[in-house]
Amino acid sequence: MRIRLIWAIISIILEEIAIAVVALMVLPNYDINIPVIVLVLIMIGWLVLSVLLFIVGNRALLREPVNDPEAIIGKRGVAVEEINPQGLVKIQGELWGAQSAEKIAIGEEVIVTGYSGIKLTVTRLDTSADKDE
Repeated sequence: MRIRLIWAIISIILEEIAIAVVALMVLPNYDINIPVIVLVLIMIGWLVLSVLLFIVGNRALLREPVNDPEAIIGKRGVAVEEINPQGLVKIQGELWGAQSAEKIAIGEEVIVTGYSGIKLTVTRLDTSADKDE
């Protein structure tokens, strides 16, 4: 984590220097002059984008992967591809191949009932039963 943070800081500094060099030394050779305030706004925008990408990427790298399909039996997910009889579901932020005896549309909630190899068996989550309780 610490090395990743140090590398991110170094790379952001180098990117900001590159933006400044291009705007102040290269573009004027082609009669393109960027006002200083615009350059500052571009650099701030790039800094914010870089920090946000680092945060999102770091969270993804630190998240514990699910590599045992048995561990997610009973978990809820969402169909990201129509399942008829096979498709894709997203469970705990990960995409899994899935199969179902029923047709499940994109965006419907599913629950994992089993697995075969690395393909999950899912059924449509009965939301009417949840509302009755």
